[in-house]
Amino acid sequence: MNLRQPWLIYALGSAFFAGLTAVLGKVGVAGINSNLATFIRTVVILGVTAAILGWRSEWRTPSEIDAKTWLFLVLSGVATGLSWLCYYRALQLGPVGKVAPIDKLGVVFAIVLGVLFLGERLSWPVAIGGTLILAGAIVIAAF
Repeated sequence: MNLRQPWLIYALGSAFFAGLTAVLGKVGVAGINSNLATFIRTVVILGVTAAILGWRSEWRTPSEIDAKTWLFLVLSGVATGLSWLCYYRALQLGPVGKVAPIDKLGVVFAIVLGVLFLGERLSWPVAIGGTLILAGAIVIAAF
């Protein structure tokens, strides 16, 4: 495996920042309504992303983006928002050491949905890894 593949570097960055998000979010949501906390987080993400788009000159007018892309990005945004609302409420109610790993069941759902709806091939390494993630989440939730 080539450890210098750009997607792998970004995926590891995503995992690191997701872990950091869980710890910082747990502290941040302690004294506030979880829905308001999600809103504040979303506004910050919007600002950071807008700054990156401006810095890299990547802005596009809405009319340059086709309707199918808009539809799926809007649906993805709705799913993300619902995920974040659930996640922050879970962090407010439960320990980060249980909430964050269970949240990673999203990997298992993504694998299954990718196979069912995107026609992706399920390889043995992906199936075994997904099964281990599922097993780990069950162990963490049960004990």
